[in-house]
Amino acid sequence: MIRRLSWLVSIILCATPVARGQPAGGFQLAPAQRTITVSAGADVRVVPDEIVLQFSVEDRNRTLDEAVKACDTRTVAVLKFLADSGIDSRDVHSQFIAIEPHYRNQQGVELLVPEHYSARRGFIVRIRKVGKFDDLLAGILRSGAQRVQDVSFRNTELRKHRDLARQKAIRAAREKAAALAGELDAKVGKPQSITEVSGGGDGGRSRSDQVMTQNSYRPEAANADPEDQMVALGTISVTSQVTVVFQLE
Repeated sequence: MIRRLSWLVSIILCATPVARGQPAGGFQLAPAQRTITVSAGADVRVVPDEIVLQFSVEDRNRTLDEAVKACDTRTVAVLKFLADSGIDSRDVHSQFIAIEPHYRNQQGVELLVPEHYSARRGFIVRIRKVGKFDDLLAGILRSGAQRVQDVSFRNTELRKHRDLARQKAIRAAREKAAALAGELDAKVGKPQSITEVSGGGDGGRSRSDQVMTQNSYRPEAANADPEDQMVALGTISVTSQVTVVFQLE
């Protein structure tokens, strides 16, 4: 038992110089690296080159057949207007069809017979000529559409603009690091790590062609005058934020 304790004491004494960072048996801890960490961002403004419009046609009637018939009549008028306006049929997609009975409550009791029926059809239209947007929106509403669910401004070259924003951000990060280090008579060396986050130009929705929704406007008034629902195109913001760790020399 005494011999085992003596061996344990010897091991602890031998390990003590290593814990203090002193060489022991040819081993030595690596010196801490001198680094500088900087963050920088860039914002690229681009003009949309297409618009995706989501709208619906709706009608209500006391009978199911009349509600469906009236909705179909409005739908035909809207689709004819789009065709006459030069919109390719491949850019017009049916989004949903909904037929619902509506019941009245009397003193908290729902009646068994529907008070009326509603029939709705939803559509998505891709507008490639953005200059026609105002006329198309007004014409769709006048032709029979009641609701505009979403207007999405897009740019089909989003990847190119994100690459440009990323390039500007990384250059700004290097310039910032050099300026900071120069104030302390140091120089910036090689990068040790880089992280990047892209933002803007993405509303979180996508379609099968992988073009992301970028800017959104949602009119609140379903039956507002068409002239009150005009939307300025403006620009789309595409951003990049980078964080870089550089060596210091």
